[in-house]
Amino acid sequence: MSADSLHYKSITEISGLIRRGEAKPSEITEATLGRIAKLDGQFHGYAHVLAERAMAQAKQRDAEIAEGIWRGPLHGVPIGLKDLCYTSFAPTAGGTTIHAKFVPSFNATIVDRLELAGAVTLGKLKMTEGAYTSHHPAVQTPLNPWNVNYWVGSSSSGSGVATSAGLCYGSIGSDTGGSIRFPSATCGLTGIKPTWGRVSRHGIFPLADSLDHVGPMCRSAADAGAMLGVIAGADANDPTALRAPVPNYLAGVGESIRGLRIGVDRRYTQEGIDRQVVAALVQAERTLADLGAEIREVHFPPYQKLVSQWIAMCSVETAEAHLDTYPSRKSEYGPDLAQLIEQGRATSGVDIAAIHHERLKFRQPLRDVRGYRSPVDPDDAGADPDSDEDERVRRRPQRPPEHPALHGGVRLLGQPDHHAADGHGVGPDAAQHAAGRPASVRRPAGPHRRGIPVGDGLAYAAAADRIARRR
Repeated sequence: MSADSLHYKSITEISGLIRRGEAKPSEITEATLGRIAKLDGQFHGYAHVLAERAMAQAKQRDAEIAEGIWRGPLHGVPIGLKDLCYTSFAPTAGGTTIHAKFVPSFNATIVDRLELAGAVTLGKLKMTEGAYTSHHPAVQTPLNPWNVNYWVGSSSSGSGVATSAGLCYGSIGSDTGGSIRFPSATCGLTGIKPTWGRVSRHGIFPLADSLDHVGPMCRSAADAGAMLGVIAGADANDPTALRAPVPNYLAGVGESIRGLRIGVDRRYTQEGIDRQVVAALVQAERTLADLGAEIREVHFPPYQKLVSQWIAMCSVETAEAHLDTYPSRKSEYGPDLAQLIEQGRATSGVDIAAIHHERLKFRQPLRDVRGYRSPVDPDDAGADPDSDEDERVRRRPQRPPEHPALHGGVRLLGQPDHHAADGHGVGPDAAQHAAGRPASVRRPAGPHRRGIPVGDGLAYAAAADRIARRR
């Protein structure tokens, strides 16, 4: 089988080839490493490529298959790890320069689980500094394979690039305010932000512990389910990890969604949003209804206040996470992460109490709906899609100039602009996230007329990650 016929196959397809003996893990890994050598110099998705170790792992997987040992759907499948996952076999910088040479003494729980399940680790994937919004000025920014002039998404930028470009079959991302969902949307992937605690965060470099989630980024929903089934579950090393049983996500692929209640707030899905995105959402809604889902009109509470508080909420926990190096090594930080930490150090306990109360108020009205739909438009800025000004904003690879904090996340959601008191722009998804709204799925909804992906999304009730497999 030629290398060119392998690199865009799904995890489930590759797994089938391996199990049937039609392809060897070593062949697949060698082909993928060759593709990385050819293309990653153009897209810059990897922080570290572990070619020698990956080939050794792959040959071990070959031998196991020859002996009749099959570890599961990830056996022999090459994957990438976001560089905030602790690895005892490679540096874990978390997108910083301060930790560029930090090699942990242990692996993150999810790393051990993936490798125990037979996955082959190709390397560590680039990310924004500290998992916030911007890449450190000294780090080469990953570029979107769909169009290098467009935003790649943050903070799991390398995960989006590598998975989309066929430089791995699936990857790990993390999400504090959109960092799985944004790059999944902009790079045409399916990403899952699981329920908080569904996946252990032991050995994961934090941005804000109470908001951080770890999840898969893949090229299909089934692939995401295969990875989630491996990394999810209780962990003695993480007291916040949920003890709820982990279902077999792949067993439900193709299962009926008849009776599934999906809420739609048309203010979110239509007002101020690019017309092509609206059309894609309407068509998806019709398809879901045809498959038996119950579409219900819902009205979310106003999200603007909670959105404006997201940065303050995140900043306090980020400041705590960086106590060992900030302010003692302040000069080594990039400007955006340093600004976030400074805000956290200045935020009062009274402010945090007010934010907590706002989270609770926003959460209550969402409890009766199992799923709700939201738009993700990685292209449109919410203004005239054909205007010169709009084009100028969209084609800034780092961030739109009006939004120094979240790279225009609001614009990428197709929503009107909302600004915190300090001028930072954040999106409505941050409100759902901050309110504790659990499992969220981003998936492709077709190409935009400008040739880059349009995404849509669903979020689910608590511990309802199993529903995501039906997507």
